[in-house]
Amino acid sequence: MLRHYESLGLVRPSGRTGSGYREYSGEDIRRIFHIESLRSLGLSLREIGRALDDPGFTPSALVDDLIRQTRERIAAETELLTRLRRIHAAGPAGWEGVLQAVALLQALGSKSADTRQRAALSSADEVPLPVEALVEAVLSETEPNVAGALRWALARSGDGGTALLAEGLGSPVAAVRERAVQSLAEMPGGEATAQLRDALANPDVVVRGYAALALGTGGVADAVPTLIDMIVEGRSDSEAADALSVLASDTSTADQIATMLVDRLAHDTTEAPARGRLTQALAGIPATRSTRTLVELSHDVDRAVALTAAYVLRLRDAR
Repeated sequence: MLRHYESLGLVRPSGRTGSGYREYSGEDIRRIFHIESLRSLGLSLREIGRALDDPGFTPSALVDDLIRQTRERIAAETELLTRLRRIHAAGPAGWEGVLQAVALLQALGSKSADTRQRAALSSADEVPLPVEALVEAVLSETEPNVAGALRWALARSGDGGTALLAEGLGSPVAAVRERAVQSLAEMPGGEATAQLRDALANPDVVVRGYAALALGTGGVADAVPTLIDMIVEGRSDSEAADALSVLASDTSTADQIATMLVDRLAHDTTEAPARGRLTQALAGIPATRSTRTLVELSHDVDRAVALTAAYVLRLRDAR
C-alpha cells in the first residue's frame, strides 16, 4: 500500500537506507495517518491528494457530496435487505422459487398497472408474495382494479398482514388510511374485526365510515352509533341504512337501533334533510317502536318526513 501511495505521489519517503529500504520521518508518518483518516471517510485517493496538497481546498462541498453518496448507498442497501427478507419470507424451496419470487416482487413494483395486477393474481398460484410486500403495495396502489386484486391476495394470505394494515390507519396521508381500512374490511379473522372496532374511534371520518359499514354488514352491533351518525351527516347514508337493516335481524339489536333513531329524530339540532334520512332508515328496522314512530312521523310538520313515513307504513301494510 505504501508503494502504491508513493506511485500516486501521495507520500514520499524522506530517505533510503544503504540497503535501499525506505525511511519515513515523523512528518511522513503523520501524512500517512492523514491519508488513512480521509480514506475512512470515503474519499478517493485522488480527492485525498487534493485535500492534502491544495492550500485553497475547502472540504464543505466534498463532504456534502460524500453525505449524498452515503445516503444513496444506504438506501440501496436497505432496499436490497428488504428484498432479501421478503424472498426469505416466501420460503422458496429452490433457486427456481427464488427466481419466481424475484420476478413477482419486480412485477409488483412495475409502472404498468396490468403487470402489477397480474402479479397480485398470480401470487396465489406461484410462489406466494410475502405479506409485508402485499401490505406495502396495497397501501400505495392508486389503480382501483389493481388495489382490488391486491386486497384479494392479501386476504388469501391469512391474517398476518392485519397488524401492518392497522399501522396504516395512523398514517398522516388520508389516502393511505382509507386503503388500510378498506383492506382490513376484507381481511378474515377476529384480529381484523378487533382492529375495525378500534377504527370506530379513529379521528378520520372516512376510516370510521368504512369500519362501521364492514362491521355492520358483519353483524357487529358496536357499529350502530357510527352508522346512525353517517345517516345524519349524509355520508354513505344508504349503505349505512342497509347495514342497520342487517343488524336489525337480531330482535334486541333492532330495538336498540329503533330507540337510537327515534332519539336522533327528536333531537332539536337534527335538521330536516337528516330527519328525512332517519325516517327512511326506520323502514328497515322491524321493531314495534319503529312502527309507532313512523305513525307519529306520518303527521310530522315537515311534509317530506310525513310523506316518507306514510309511504313506509303503506309498504309494511302491503307485506
